[in-house]
Amino acid sequence: MFGFLNNLPQVTKNILLLNIMFYVVTYILETQGIDLGRTLGVYNALSPLFAPFQIVTHFFMHGGFLHIFFNMWLFVMLGGYLERIWGEQRFFIFYVSCAMGALILYNAFGFYDLLLLKDSLSQSISISELDSIMANSESLDKLRDIIYQSNYLGEFEYKMRELIPNLKTSNVDYVQLHNYFLLSITPMVGASGAIFGVMAAFAILFPNTEFYLYFAIPVKAKYLVGFYFIYEVYRSYEGANDGTAHLAHVGGAIVGAIFVLFWRKKDRNNFY
Repeated sequence: MFGFLNNLPQVTKNILLLNIMFYVVTYILETQGIDLGRTLGVYNALSPLFAPFQIVTHFFMHGGFLHIFFNMWLFVMLGGYLERIWGEQRFFIFYVSCAMGALILYNAFGFYDLLLLKDSLSQSISISELDSIMANSESLDKLRDIIYQSNYLGEFEYKMRELIPNLKTSNVDYVQLHNYFLLSITPMVGASGAIFGVMAAFAILFPNTEFYLYFAIPVKAKYLVGFYFIYEVYRSYEGANDGTAHLAHVGGAIVGAIFVLFWRKKDRNNFY
């Protein structure tokens, strides 16, 4: 184990260890009924749950074992190779930039959606009253149960009227209300955006390197990453509500590609 870590370049090793540490602490606290992801995951900037420190901490949070396993597997395999070529400083700048690019693109679309929802909902109910529900820990827990456990719109309407009595005399659009709360209380976690940047960089620099899909089917990096990117764009456009931040993946890949193409054009003789 320690031999494996000692063979990793410094930045790759440190980021890997930080992710593992956060995951272990999160897992231990979950056994005690504490969901650290709800505190350290990053919320939309318009959400009352947003805090500046989440911009950094959400990079090290993951939604489960498979999430962190595949992220870190790809990161070590591809990111470690890029760091050996570029050096610590360039790779660190690249990784952080991809992570921030993913966050900015994902948050920008969510920010715009929340602005529209606020404007529309404000015609029938006070936005400050809605936000006060999220600002109180007890009512926030009830709201999360309603949002994530309601199986149909009628059930959501009934439960929301119990939680917010003023809704009984309001003509609020419950679909918009659901979307407003869902966007506001769902945090983004994980390093996937940065990993997509690493994947994009690798595919541009080593397009004909073959990966074995399902450990059996050889596929060149340019095709594997290219099709995966197209899939993420499609899922983003479709507005998929599957718990995956597809726009963050797209943002990370775009930033990663821009950095590599810029560096290669600027320093063609010395850049790999």
